[in-house]
Amino acid sequence: MSICEHLIDYKSIHGTNAYRLIHAYFVACPSAEARRRKAASNRCHTCQKYAQRLHACLHCVYFGCYNDRHIHGHAERKGHHLAMDLSYGTVFCFACNDYMYDSELETISTSQHQKSAKAQGLKQQFIRWEPTEIEKEILLQNPKRRKVETTSTIGLRGLINLGNTCFMNCIVQALIHTPVLRDYFLADKHICEMKEDEARQCLVCEMSRLFQEFYSGARAPHIPFRLLHLVWTNARHLAGYEQQDAHEFLIAALDVLHRHCKGYSANLLLSHCRPSIQGTNGTNNPGTPLHCNCIIDQIFTGGLQSDVTCQQCKNVSTTIDPIWDISLDLGPGPPQSNGTTNSSPSSGYSNSPGTYEPTSLLDCLKRFTKPEHLGSSAKIKCSTCHSYQESTKQLTMKKQPVVACFHLKRFEHSTGYHKKISTFVSFPDELDMTPFMSSSRDNKNGYINQIVQESAKSLSCDNKYSLFAVVNHMGTIECGHYTCYIRQHKDQWFKCDDHMISRASPQEVLNSEGYLLFYHKQILEYH
Repeated sequence: MSICEHLIDYKSIHGTNAYRLIHAYFVACPSAEARRRKAASNRCHTCQKYAQRLHACLHCVYFGCYNDRHIHGHAERKGHHLAMDLSYGTVFCFACNDYMYDSELETISTSQHQKSAKAQGLKQQFIRWEPTEIEKEILLQNPKRRKVETTSTIGLRGLINLGNTCFMNCIVQALIHTPVLRDYFLADKHICEMKEDEARQCLVCEMSRLFQEFYSGARAPHIPFRLLHLVWTNARHLAGYEQQDAHEFLIAALDVLHRHCKGYSANLLLSHCRPSIQGTNGTNNPGTPLHCNCIIDQIFTGGLQSDVTCQQCKNVSTTIDPIWDISLDLGPGPPQSNGTTNSSPSSGYSNSPGTYEPTSLLDCLKRFTKPEHLGSSAKIKCSTCHSYQESTKQLTMKKQPVVACFHLKRFEHSTGYHKKISTFVSFPDELDMTPFMSSSRDNKNGYINQIVQESAKSLSCDNKYSLFAVVNHMGTIECGHYTCYIRQHKDQWFKCDDHMISRASPQEVLNSEGYLLFYHKQILEYH
């Protein structure tokens, strides 16, 4: 948030009365009357939906949803640049395209929330920390600070290889330099909910200690023996000193972190009934998605939408599964069926483009989201036709995660045949996922010949990502070594090779082979 001249001009003319009234009746809601008014009126005036990110115009009586950009359209048409977020009471300036901080409005907001909590008999709500007089004195006596600048290397630290543990070291480096995860742990937000005798087995606590170690300023390589022990204890298929797969370790680590976030005993059942969350190759995960609010799911979980369309009646069956990453095929797809039945799809249906091999991340994503004709040998029972029919299937992203991880499937395992695919696949520094969203489809002909658009009509920066980590594998499928590139600051990259940390150029990163690609959302949405 920053100071805004448009907000200053608005206050000089209109004062703060509009902000105070809207905040009292639609944000803090200190009285029963205010809560009833909010329940009745808290919806978008354009689409009439009860939106999660509703904004109220400070210039006139208009509520508009942010996600569907109705409040943006109102601001552009009327020239009303200021609107209040009805979830948090923050003010957004459409001229500056950012949320704005104002100390006077912040004081009003804090006072309103305190009144609301007191009226409802609740304890005082969380208020940001401000130093006491004693703490101010201590800070003055100790003026030296660790300041993170564009040239600083704080947070960079090597990891000792404990015996074929390069697969673990590179994933740890990627997680340590995940911005939102870093902010979470350095803000000391993890509160262990495990029982006392189980707390020593908490992987989240160990990650918290790792963040403290990395950002303590120490330069000597860290020895992650505690982390390795916990991984072996909680993911026994990774135990031992054999060479392991970095992607498999990533998924196992996220799963254990997810389970340990809310306490080990409480999540034993969750670990069994939660859908198998793994890199998808076009198949749905079994089970019903469980909505979890732990930090791991908030950052890494996305929603993959699968649409199966009956070719007889055009009925569409839709499922949405949670995913932690997307696994992308690199080899050529299987040849299309040449059966005698009249089942060959028209151009645009097939997800198996013959000998075509993708040469870029965008090619992989286009193939991943391309409609696939399932053929006569894979008929499904249509709920409308009540008979088995041929169908098409298409995968798209319903919900984008904060951190998008792409797994390039370089290790091919066929019957009696194993090889590594070393094809160069280019990937961008910045990635726009809008064309691969479920909302970016061409529905002119319903679901017939449906393809993901090359460019959406209105590209949204909400789906733009920046590359921040790349895991590479050198060697063969039988023997190799993992390294990792991480971005410390904008355009400042470093190569992490176990205990060795060296500078790398952005072009060196983009020219690397690429096995796991980590992208971070440029603009974060909150609910």
